[in-house]
Amino acid sequence: MVNHRVQLVQSKRYSTPRRPFEKPRLDQELKLVGEYGLRNKRELWIVKMFLAKIRKAARELLTLDEKDARRLFQGNALLRRLVRTGVLEEGRMKLDYVLGLKPEDFLERRLQTQVFKLGLAKSIHHARVLIKQGHIRYTHGLFYWCILLSGHQLLVILLRS
Repeated sequence: MVNHRVQLVQSKRYSTPRRPFEKPRLDQELKLVGEYGLRNKRELWIVKMFLAKIRKAARELLTLDEKDARRLFQGNALLRRLVRTGVLEEGRMKLDYVLGLKPEDFLERRLQTQVFKLGLAKSIHHARVLIKQGHIRYTHGLFYWCILLSGHQLLVILLRS
């Protein structure tokens, strides 16, 4: 039998800090991990790497001329993607605002944070448990909140994101 798996590109999604024992950074990371209910600092580093790639693309586009076709096309695509994910507001659709984004902006848009902010969970950690156990999941722009009532009855509450 032939294996038809697609070979994915293996690349690291995060990079560790250059100075491992820098006190202010350690305190700030610990605060964010606790506030957003992250499992470990690696999850925070993944968000920081994602933000760094977006900011790098914005910096590169800002060096180009304002009427450059590449800047217009790729810049609008980047801005639309950030607005669609809810990180950037529609009134701030400029590349300059992309440089001002912080990791907290992305952490606010996580499903775990949204479940807690909507009041569906008692704590940020309870929200993580509900998601992990499959009671709440994200599918095609909707939050599905499932509660097992009695036996095999399933109540599904649909919430717009």
